[in-house]
Amino acid sequence: MPVVRGLSEQRLNVTVDGFLVDVACPNDMNSPLSYTDPQNVSSIHVITGVSPVSMGGDSIGAVIAVNGPAPRFAKGQSLLIAGEASAAWRSNDDGVSTALSLTMAGTNLSATYTGSFTTAGRYYGGGNLGVVRASEYRKTDHALALAWQGAFGLIELKGGYHTSPYEGFVNQAMDMTDNQSWFVQSRWRNSFDWGNVDFRADYREVYHQMNFLADKGALTGASMPMFTHTQGGGYNLKLDVPLGKGHTLHTGSDAHFERMNDWWTPVAGSMMMGPNSYININHGQRDRIAAFAEVESRWSEAFATLAGVRFDRVSMDTGAVAPYAWSGMMQAADIAAATAFNAANRQRSDDNWSASLLASYAPRAGVLIEAGYAHKTRSPNLYERYTWGRGMMASRMIGWYGDGNGYVGNLNLRPEQADTLSLSVQAGDAKSGWLVKAEPYYTRVHDYIDAVKIGTLSAFFNQLQFTNVDAEFYGVDVQLAAPALDWGKAGTTRLTQTLSWLHGENTSRATPLYHQMPLQVKFALSHRIGGFEARANVDWTSDKTRVDPDRKEPTSRAYALVSLHAAYGWKGYRLSIDAENLLDKAYYLPLGGQSLGDFKASGNTVLHAVAGRGRSINLGFSALF
Repeated sequence: MPVVRGLSEQRLNVTVDGFLVDVACPNDMNSPLSYTDPQNVSSIHVITGVSPVSMGGDSIGAVIAVNGPAPRFAKGQSLLIAGEASAAWRSNDDGVSTALSLTMAGTNLSATYTGSFTTAGRYYGGGNLGVVRASEYRKTDHALALAWQGAFGLIELKGGYHTSPYEGFVNQAMDMTDNQSWFVQSRWRNSFDWGNVDFRADYREVYHQMNFLADKGALTGASMPMFTHTQGGGYNLKLDVPLGKGHTLHTGSDAHFERMNDWWTPVAGSMMMGPNSYININHGQRDRIAAFAEVESRWSEAFATLAGVRFDRVSMDTGAVAPYAWSGMMQAADIAAATAFNAANRQRSDDNWSASLLASYAPRAGVLIEAGYAHKTRSPNLYERYTWGRGMMASRMIGWYGDGNGYVGNLNLRPEQADTLSLSVQAGDAKSGWLVKAEPYYTRVHDYIDAVKIGTLSAFFNQLQFTNVDAEFYGVDVQLAAPALDWGKAGTTRLTQTLSWLHGENTSRATPLYHQMPLQVKFALSHRIGGFEARANVDWTSDKTRVDPDRKEPTSRAYALVSLHAAYGWKGYRLSIDAENLLDKAYYLPLGGQSLGDFKASGNTVLHAVAGRGRSINLGFSALF
């Protein structure tokens, strides 16, 4: 799960081929990017600051748009047959991945198949940190895309299937023991005298299962099967209408509909987990329908603006729930919680307004100033509002934070409302390659969904409940690039540097927010000559000392990682070799959470942060045909 400027999880607007992927797990084990494969991704578009309202709603953070290859058509009357095959291997965890893309197309009709397979064992931490338990995985993806172009415009239809038989989760109490998903999506684009139309529609179904893999007790017979079934889909309509010279109206509507059942079947012979199924979410539904309008204006060669407003109506509801049993002391907390939950009014509706204003000014060649303001709103997800269990075991199954704590939902949560100011100032020269760019930002969130401690589960973990607080984030991102050195026949060399600093604060309690990255500085020295490229990276991360006390978030020490990369491309073939963490530095991940796989192996006595990956030699090969 990506983290951008202190915001993560469902606060980001993450799309795959323009479509949302619903949460289908109480630990968010199948987040949107798990349905992608780097070998079959053609582009990743990230907007870290203020984003236009036309790019989506129901989020308060960055926009991440991942897209596969665009449809290809033959030129003239010939038949196009093209493709790409690739394979990669990683030494640290014996990771292997393969991918294939094959296109057959005429001038009007195109068909593309993409498939990928990836698997890995447990990885090893740097230095003497040893194996990182519960970090193995395997998954396979297949997709078929059809496209037709003609007088009616461009029509695309795509369907696919994803399966993952297992995936260890080092920082969760559970592991994924099955995940199957299939989807179908369509898109129509055309241009008319009055403007352009872009319409998308999709449907996705997910069957998800959690239990324990070997590191967390499967070999000793431990079992706790948990199931989730989701159905989701919707549409997105965008119209681009010229309003006159230099002005264009972008307007449209989008909707997304989500259905979820989440239940945990009984365990034979267990007094705590039986005799009935635990009903976590019963026919939960979350429906959102929205409309937006924005005007893009070019006032002069140097000055442009983009201003828009958006309205999202979010409706949520769920049915009655049930504990494993309606009697017994071991079930008392969950019985009381289920009784109160079933008696409550569970239907909720939110009317959410959002707006954004962006302006860009280029006073001279090579200089660009961009400023933006946005008011964005996000309603709670189904798990934040509707998970109800108060028992120790039940609440520890909820949460996507990797901290091992237990979480309880809250029917009274209000939508998050974020006001963001961002500024970007850059100066550079395209010919020589030098660049200086600074991006300060500030975000104030009213009713930020955080968690407050409501109980102690053990010496290591707390029980928390989702609650609204006020929060703020501010920081700066800096990019520097030295002029490229041209060595003539010996190639070109370039030095780049990035710096990111962030401060996230729970202003209601004057405590640090959870999952905030410390200061990072990265250097890269790259060289190119013909089809050969080489790069050396040094990534430095400072101490992480600002941690969330209620979640018992671990601290981490500063570290620096050195990595080398080399690749050579020739006539459609490409061979690469990488040495990650070349010096085998021992370090712990600042945002990795707690290593619960190692905690389980220690007999629940030793708890520490997740170790970072040690030295790994990686090989990759790809061929175009």
